[in-house]
Amino acid sequence: MGNCLNSSAKVDATLSSASDALRNPSKTSNSSVPSSLTIPSYSGKFSIDSLPTPRSESEILSSPHVKPFSFNELKNATRNFRPDSLLGEGGFGYVFKGWLDEHTLTATKPGSGLVIAVKKLKPEGFQGHKEWLTEVNYLGQLRHPNLVKLIGYCSEGDNRLLVYEFMPKGSLENHLFRRGPQPLSWATRIKVAIDAARGLTFLHDADVIYRDFKASNILLDSEFNAKLSDFGLAKAGPTGDRTHVSTQVMGTHGYAAPEYVATGRLTAKSDVYSFGVVLLELLSGRRAVDKSKIGAEQNLVDWAKPYLGDKRKLFRIMDTKLEGQYPQKGAYTAATLALQCLSPDPKLRPRMADVLAALEELPSPRNSKHTKPEHRAAPPEPARNSVKHLHHRSPLNMTPSESPLRTQLRSPRPR
Repeated sequence: MGNCLNSSAKVDATLSSASDALRNPSKTSNSSVPSSLTIPSYSGKFSIDSLPTPRSESEILSSPHVKPFSFNELKNATRNFRPDSLLGEGGFGYVFKGWLDEHTLTATKPGSGLVIAVKKLKPEGFQGHKEWLTEVNYLGQLRHPNLVKLIGYCSEGDNRLLVYEFMPKGSLENHLFRRGPQPLSWATRIKVAIDAARGLTFLHDADVIYRDFKASNILLDSEFNAKLSDFGLAKAGPTGDRTHVSTQVMGTHGYAAPEYVATGRLTAKSDVYSFGVVLLELLSGRRAVDKSKIGAEQNLVDWAKPYLGDKRKLFRIMDTKLEGQYPQKGAYTAATLALQCLSPDPKLRPRMADVLAALEELPSPRNSKHTKPEHRAAPPEPARNSVKHLHHRSPLNMTPSESPLRTQLRSPRPR
């Protein structure tokens, strides 16, 4: 999860029942949910649940779309959290690979049934529990093809775990910045950007601000479909005539919008800025912040901005791993879009729905001419094989007049 960027910012109102919940953990019985509970079918559809807005921990944990697991069930599913089942480690805790029966969601032998990812919370006390509860709150209500599926949770004693669908290709961060994985093609990069934009657009239509959009929170399935994960920092958007939400500044350095870092005023346009940073990472293959670079090159936005609006200079920031195999017109359009998202003035940034529409208007790489940038230090000529065709899906058409999440959980995230 994200990091605290500025402890002097205003602190949100906390969930009224959170303190009581920690002193008296929920005693929801695992038997309260039928053993035949199955994972909701997404089938390319999306929805905002019509359930009443949760106001207490017990209401949040009683969502019909997630199953309460016992600690022993998840222990069996992950082979006792064995080291060879470990998928990764983050600020939240450790993530293990496990297996469940597809119909009963009971533990099954490795290699059979439904593959899952089990996130085990580090015992860090009050705030960790609240972030865990926030995630159950949102993913227990929000369903969309570009949001990771939450299958269930465990709240037993001091144990806090979350059970997700398994995303076999890992995170976008791994594919962009770490050695080993095959470089992502231009078509795949744009596909990931479109998928992520769909997820953010859906959240904004539901009056939810994601607040921690970054490459490591974008997970990829076996076909490189992208889904947003880690909702511990999500916030309900402003209500009534309010223009922003005042909150303690949380997130990740390099991705957070400058006005949010400076004032603690959070809006959906804060997410748009973060999207611009990730789009820039997709174009350049560079991290938002890279301390191994020298001087101005350490901050990707500062380094790349002068080149984004210039067709003749854009190649200087393009990822060399693309080897020149990208349409110059499409790259310039994406770069211009990134520049708009990164505007210092949030009012000048486009809405995510507009960002999504612009990305979906990019020409199919299969019909695009791949040309070499005109510069003596340009990458080599494109290989004979053309870039894989990007299959477009229809844009979202989700504009609920009233969101059931307007009075959602509002928890601070101090460290």
